[in-house]
Amino acid sequence: MSTATRLRVALAALLCASSVAAQSDREPGVSIAWNRLYDYDGVVELCNRLAEAHPDLCKVSVLGHSVEGRAMPLLTIMNPATGDESTKSAMWIDGNVHGNEVQGGEACLYLVWTLLERYGDLPSITELVDERVFYVLPMVNPDGRQYWFEAPNTPHSSRSGKEPTDEDGDGLYDEDGPDDLDGDGELLRMRKHVAPGTGTHRISPDDPRIMEMVPREKRVELGADWLLLGTEGYDNDGDGEVNEDGPGGYDMNRNWPAGWMPKYIQYGAGDHPFSWPETEAIGRFILAHPNIAAVQSFHNSGGMILRGPGTAARNDFYPSADAQVYDAIGKEGEAILPHYRSMVIYKDLYEVHGGFVDWTAEGLGIISFTNELWADSQYFDEDIPRRGEGEAKRLQFDDDLMFGETFVPWHEVEHPQYGTIEVGGFKKMTGRTPPTFMIEEMLHRNAAFTLFHARQMPKVSVESLEVAPGPGGLRYVTLVLRNDRWIPSRTAVSADKGIGRPDLLTLTGDDVTVVAGGPGADRFDPTRFLAVEHEPERLRLDRGIPGHGTERIRWLVRGTGRFTVRYDSWKAGTLEVSGDL
Repeated sequence: MSTATRLRVALAALLCASSVAAQSDREPGVSIAWNRLYDYDGVVELCNRLAEAHPDLCKVSVLGHSVEGRAMPLLTIMNPATGDESTKSAMWIDGNVHGNEVQGGEACLYLVWTLLERYGDLPSITELVDERVFYVLPMVNPDGRQYWFEAPNTPHSSRSGKEPTDEDGDGLYDEDGPDDLDGDGELLRMRKHVAPGTGTHRISPDDPRIMEMVPREKRVELGADWLLLGTEGYDNDGDGEVNEDGPGGYDMNRNWPAGWMPKYIQYGAGDHPFSWPETEAIGRFILAHPNIAAVQSFHNSGGMILRGPGTAARNDFYPSADAQVYDAIGKEGEAILPHYRSMVIYKDLYEVHGGFVDWTAEGLGIISFTNELWADSQYFDEDIPRRGEGEAKRLQFDDDLMFGETFVPWHEVEHPQYGTIEVGGFKKMTGRTPPTFMIEEMLHRNAAFTLFHARQMPKVSVESLEVAPGPGGLRYVTLVLRNDRWIPSRTAVSADKGIGRPDLLTLTGDDVTVVAGGPGADRFDPTRFLAVEHEPERLRLDRGIPGHGTERIRWLVRGTGRFTVRYDSWKAGTLEVSGDL
């Protein structure tokens, strides 16, 4: 790690600590323990408490219902005293689309808590709540979340929703899932002792908890005497397979229109886009709110700031102008989130068909990110040598900082098919989820990144409005609009693909007639601008107002008296300015 990087990380950590310290200087309106994770009922309770404590800024509604009938609470944060929500740039934030990716829910709640508790205290937070709208859905997959908490699971299981599916094609649904053989509430690994040389693994000479795979040609020489048998379970349906048809068996993050492919090409895709009630409810809401200019989705894990495309074939949905915006926000994110990398999904991770942020970016023209919360590299300072990587590194962390809490020692159980075996391994709250004492920092840093992203939503203002003499008694009216943020009022992909509505500019007055008008006004020559052929009094700005840039618009008008120019944008809201001829 370079000296400059160390300084940036230290500064980010100091700011994080200062923010938390400042928060503790006064009693919060809603006290929440951020060193733990909450089940479905706990998340619902926190949503209601936040809305009840801040009724002037927050409301909770039910977006829809899950396959099993659970309500999906949606939090809307805004200040109605500063304008109608439809006239403000909005941000969509969600988490927990995969049932086991639970901390996405807490990331959403922490962000809401920060906005509400620091409103009126921190100017940057107050400005966001006054000027923007936040739509926050903590649980895309409430059924999967609750199943992960209440049922035995591994860190990786319960990813799906809970509509029964036939994963093994035998006409039965969810009939052969994992089995908690020892009843301890965890799904661990199974191993069986066999004659030396006939196994595939041996116990590590460095740590008896670790199983080492032995190369085929070395198994006799090294006395490989253990077989690994997978996750706890047995053949419930008698087909010779173990744990092949568990609860659910699909992926709601493959069920969106952009690049969607049927399930024989893309696992978990569903019968068609929006084929589950959860994704349909989200799709309907987002389509009904064209003011959404930014999207943030929380997953886990891996420490990644992801953006599309999900497949190489859809690269043309990310023009260079938009790519610059993604790069600017992602680069800042790497500073805010040490151990995270800004990545392109298909190029730096793997191909995804029908992903959520692909749909919002490519289908709706919204600047969209997915954060993969938590990274194993956060266990230790990477510059300090450790005794190993992977499982060995995690076990050292468990020994030194968790006092052995997260690992279940190998122990004997009886298996209905394999006889006496042993089960052991890491509990479900390891690996993909941070240790409890590191949860709050993860939540705070991701909230800071998300609010940085929110601050980059377009903020258009009038830089100048000038009236100058024109030919034959006419007047030139020149308006300069400025956008002080990275995200344009209309993304390049929206302009290129005809997504949504262009920004509109109207010039009206009781005694005013617009003779000509158009964008692209020259700064020095008043006669030069891109005059439109029809309706000059109602101009379409197909490419909107660029990020950190300006647009100069000019009209040639006849008349006298007061006139008004109105700017109307789906993503950047509305504004009016008046002048005299």
